[in-house]
Amino acid sequence: MPKQKLLHLILAFAIAGTAMPARALTQDELVAKLQAAGYASVSDVKSTAEGITARAMKNGKPVRLVIDSSGQVREQD
Repeated sequence: MPKQKLLHLILAFAIAGTAMPARALTQDELVAKLQAAGYASVSDVKSTAEGITARAMKNGKPVRLVIDSSGQVREQD
């Protein structure tokens, strides 16, 4: 592939990537994602400075969850 065509292709992908921003999950979609990951009784979902937080149960124990902007779920003590 000629260098100029490759450059145009890279530019097109870069523009397309910025033209379509990631869509945030709705609360129902977030709860479904957490349930699919093994969490039950998801409640108290709210937006905070650290990300979306929620309370849930996993393996019979209560957990506090933090979901960051990329969708990564972390359990906090």
